[in-house]
Amino acid sequence: MTESPLIIVVGPTGAGKSALALRIAEEFDGEVVNCDSLQIYRYFDIGTAKLPVEERRNIPHHLIDVLDPNEGFTGGEYARRARPLLAEITARKRLPVVAGGTGFYLKALIDGLFPGPQRDDAVRKRLTARETARPGSLARLLRRLDPEAARRIHANDLPKLIRALEVRLVVHRPVTEMFREGREALSGYQPLTVGLDPPRDELYAVLDRRAQAMFEGGLLEEVSAVLARGFDAACKPFESHGYKQALQMLRGELSPQQALFYTQRNTRRYSKRQMTWFRQQQGVEWFRGFGGQQDLQTAIVARVRAYLQQFQS
Repeated sequence: MTESPLIIVVGPTGAGKSALALRIAEEFDGEVVNCDSLQIYRYFDIGTAKLPVEERRNIPHHLIDVLDPNEGFTGGEYARRARPLLAEITARKRLPVVAGGTGFYLKALIDGLFPGPQRDDAVRKRLTARETARPGSLARLLRRLDPEAARRIHANDLPKLIRALEVRLVVHRPVTEMFREGREALSGYQPLTVGLDPPRDELYAVLDRRAQAMFEGGLLEEVSAVLARGFDAACKPFESHGYKQALQMLRGELSPQQALFYTQRNTRRYSKRQMTWFRQQQGVEWFRGFGGQQDLQTAIVARVRAYLQQFQS
């Protein structure tokens, strides 16, 4: 099979991935595919640093604002949606540019996940209700139904416990057994993965300023508006940094100063975990700096141009 070009932009939150992806797409007739687990949700804009439509320069952006806050989404579901999108973009003779900091989504897209069943919301609802009524019951149930998975999954990691039990109950096979059957990796592409590596002190300063700007720019009002639409505070996006603290402020559990402090601290820690993840991935070409810097954009555009030459017939 003839391989096609694919650009992937990775790095920690605040590194300027969106700005760089936009520049690459503009330069090489591309379309951007979001790989951020929060930007897929509607109504969550300020706290996710979602690029406003009017700033996208008429460049198509995909997998942004595609889910309501109460909808779940897994890495496997991301891959099932994103892979056909890549094929459609390539068929239009345009360059797909995947950008985002959710490493697990990217791994699912490129390497594939085990061939498990799609999510079963009814099963998940029953499992969640069981855990709510009897905390710790899912860990005990998994130890009985899939002891090997139970040894690998922390008893407090509810999403993974639910997924392992969901697989066991839906297909009547242990998730560990299915995992050993292998994965279906992305085919038909030869990716160039660009990693942004800003100096840590500068990145932390950017993240701190951004967190403050979020609260000053209407984060609490955004959270209130989502709740007013009838969505529960237990929805997944509310677990993220900034939104969680905004909820606690609205409940009177945190002062404005405390909410900002914990948002800044937790976001810095998250960015460090992201870099640890991406540093462990093979084939990333790292560039020192932020994606919005003109000199860095020029260097990366030159690298992408050289990369694309191999696909010219």
